[in-house]
Amino acid sequence: MKKMVNILAIVMLFLCIGLAVPVSAADDTYGAAGASKLTDESLTREKMLVFAIQDEYLARGEYQKVIEKFGNRRPFSNIIKAEERHISWLKPLFTNYNVALPPDRGLELAKVPATFTEALQIGVYAEVANIAMYERFLKKDLPEDIRGVFSRLLAGSKNHLDAFKRGGRSR
Repeated sequence: MKKMVNILAIVMLFLCIGLAVPVSAADDTYGAAGASKLTDESLTREKMLVFAIQDEYLARGEYQKVIEKFGNRRPFSNIIKAEERHISWLKPLFTNYNVALPPDRGLELAKVPATFTEALQIGVYAEVANIAMYERFLKKDLPEDIRGVFSRLLAGSKNHLDAFKRGGRSR
């Protein structure tokens, strides 16, 4: 319960100070932002897979641009490697379920924040949105292989959220 209160407090903070989801200005139909606009009834297996990989593409693109601008700093230097693994976990599901793999628009849609502190804040917001997306997907009736990947991605997002909150400092 305490974690949920913390997540809600973070979301409210970002809404109050006007920070947006990183893709909101460019394309609010992509990744977690796009998934949040659909009703539960319209979330098909295909759409969930597409939104999931789009969100992982976007995270990788964001973190790549942050590293280019601010250097190979934690937590981005660690988390970008995790995003590569996340994408590699999702890709076989597209083949298994005959779903067309969407193009990677992560770099195209990624926004580079002005400061490293802002990059960390956007990382927090993006992970909160990602966690909400996977929690929502996991409430659906899913095949075990998809459920397993989404569960691992959810756990990874929770770890990333903690890392962004720490600002790259070790525990």
